Amino acid sequence: MSNDQKAVRHGGALKLRRSASFGEVSFEPLMSLRVQNQTPKDRATPPYITTYILGDAANSASKPSRRGGARNRADRESHALTVSQIANLIAATPHAERIGLPFTRMVTIHWHAAGVSLDSMAKATGRFLDLLSKTLARHESETAWIWVHENGRNKGGHCHLLAHVPPALVSTVTRLQKRWLRRIVGKPYRSRVIRSRPIGGRLGVECGNPALHAANLEASLRYVLKGADAEAAALFTLDNVEPGGRIIGKRCGTSQNIGPKARKACRK
Repeated sequence: MSNDQKAVRHGGALKLRRSASFGEVSFEPLMSLRVQNQTPKDRATPPYITTYILGDAANSASKPSRRGGARNRADRESHALTVSQIANLIAATPHAERIGLPFTRMVTIHWHAAGVSLDSMAKATGRFLDLLSKTLARHESETAWIWVHENGRNKGGHCHLLAHVPPALVSTVTRLQKRWLRRIVGKPYRSRVIRSRPIGGRLGVECGNPALHAANLEASLRYVLKGADAEAAALFTLDNVEPGGRIIGKRCGTSQNIGPKARKACRK
C-alpha cells in the first residue's frame, strides 16, 4: 500500500497543501471554496475559470505509464474514481508545484464528439499528450500533468487535463492543437471538441497572484475528481459528485515526473 493510501486508511480526508513535502498529503478536509459570482447553473462548469482555447502540455520524459497487468489491461472497465486513484492525483498536484511546474491550464477534450469510440479513448489521449510533449520539448520546456476520463450521459467519453503550460507557449499550442486532433481522429476538426482555460482566469496568475491561483487550482481539482465513488467522496469531502460513467481502460493518470515513483524518490 502506498503512503498516500495509508494516509487515507488512517482516517481523515486529504488536503492540497502548498507547503507539503513531495507527494505528501495532510488529513485536513479540502477547504470549502466560495465560488464567486456563480449561479447554480454556472456550477455545472469549473469555477473561477474563463474560456480560452488551448491544448494540454506534456513532458517528453513524462509519458503515461505503459504498465500492463490485470488492473491496467486495455479492456478493463470501471465506473468511478477510487480512493487510491484520488489519493495519487491529489498528491501529484502539490508535487508539480514543488518541482517548479504548477498546473496552469485546465483542458477538456470531448473525444465522443470528435468521433472516438469509448474503447479507443485511452489511446487517443495518449497520442494527444505525446504530440504536446514533443512540441514543448522542441521549445526546451518541461511540464507536468494529471488527467481523468469520464463518460457523461450527454457528453459521452471525454478527458479532463490539468497541466503546466508555460505562458510563452500558449499561442504555439493553440495554433497546433486542431492539427493534432485531425491526425489522431483522421477527420476534420469539429467545433468545441477541445476547450482550455487558464487556472485563475488569466495567463501568469500563478506568479502574479499565487493565492488566487491556489484557490482556483483546488476548485479545478475538485471538478476533475467529481467522478469519485462513494467511499472516496466521503473521505475527501468532495461535494457535487456526479456519475463518472463507464470507462474502458485506464481511468486516470499522471506524468511520470509527479507520479508515485517520482514522489518517493524525492522523499529519500
